[in-house]
Amino acid sequence: QVQVVESGGGLVQPGGSLRLNCTVSGLTFDDYAMGWFRQTPGKEREGVACISWSGGSEHYLDSVKGRFTISKLNRKKTVYLEMNNLKPDDTAMYYCAADSTPQRVWLFEFCSGSDQHSYYWGQGTQVTVSS
Repeated sequence: QVQVVESGGGLVQPGGSLRLNCTVSGLTFDDYAMGWFRQTPGKEREGVACISWSGGSEHYLDSVKGRFTISKLNRKKTVYLEMNNLKPDDTAMYYCAADSTPQRVWLFEFCSGSDQHSYYWGQGTQVTVSS
């Protein structure tokens, strides 16, 4: 059974930083793309940052480029999202997802969430950016 567990959310002032962590068990971590998605009430979930199964490619939502960095540590089966210069518009529930397609070729496809019903999801962690 695949389990995805996030941590690290919270309340931060505009311009501040947070790091989200996501640990996965139950699958061969090295073979699957990983991603962070976010959702606010009334809106669809959107891909924020994704990293390929090899770690060689990253994909970011335009609005977070230059501020957010995704990384992973295979030996710990953990993926991280470093968020800097946070803005009120970044306020959302953040979800970690593990791909269900091993060694997917196109990272953008995973990050678009087009087949997100097949992903393995965590329970989410709230990020609130407010003064």
